[in-house]
Amino acid sequence: MVEPNKSIKDKPSDFILSDEYKFFKGPRSRFNEFWFAFNVLLEFIRGFRVLHFVGPCITVFGSARFKEDHPYYKKSMEVGHALVHLGFTVMTGGGPGIMEAANRGAKEAGGRSVGCNIILPFEQDPNPYLDKWVDIKYFFVRKVLLFKYSYGFVCLPGGFGTIDELYEALTLIQTKKIENFPVVLMGTDYYSHMMVMLVRMVEEGTIHDTDLQLFLLTDSIDEAMKHIELYAIKRFNLSKKQLPKRFSILGE
Repeated sequence: MVEPNKSIKDKPSDFILSDEYKFFKGPRSRFNEFWFAFNVLLEFIRGFRVLHFVGPCITVFGSARFKEDHPYYKKSMEVGHALVHLGFTVMTGGGPGIMEAANRGAKEAGGRSVGCNIILPFEQDPNPYLDKWVDIKYFFVRKVLLFKYSYGFVCLPGGFGTIDELYEALTLIQTKKIENFPVVLMGTDYYSHMMVMLVRMVEEGTIHDTDLQLFLLTDSIDEAMKHIELYAIKRFNLSKKQLPKRFSILGE
């Protein structure tokens, strides 16, 4: 049995941003609830302003903890490089590890690189390979922005946050809340145990067998790019997609 980390358990205020901690403790005064909602709205508006002209994106998910010498870091750089050659802007969560590698690959390939950086008391700072980024306080706002500007998702190995983002994408596609965008999982060995669980879900009837077709599992960059080209570029006719018109009066 895994023992809980008492340093985290006993001192949540050291690890959790105070306003979020207070919000999730339960109902508060009407003014406090309104003020929280107003700040969430401001986060969305700031994100919309920063990301409005970034162009069609593919978002790359993955761990913040892999270092530059890790094989998955190098694989993520290759993904970022290849996505640029397909004509996409590479979007990530803006932090280190896999995210940094994807942004770095895009930057070194001469493409555009953007991020939605989550503000945390540990582990996460904007990586140096971003052309544009927005700092976000709330995870749910960040996920909405990542999905809003993306025509597909590439998921490399990662932890809780990566799996949360992957399942969020699959849930939104499965329930038809968003289009059937391509989802690529890179890392057949890493995700093999998850595949066992998904097959079990099919057997138990909690998902349909066709739901396993919502993503591609591969180790091949070429196969991943062909999948994205078919199910993003050709499906949505992105070569003819026009970017939003800029308005100088809005400082754009």
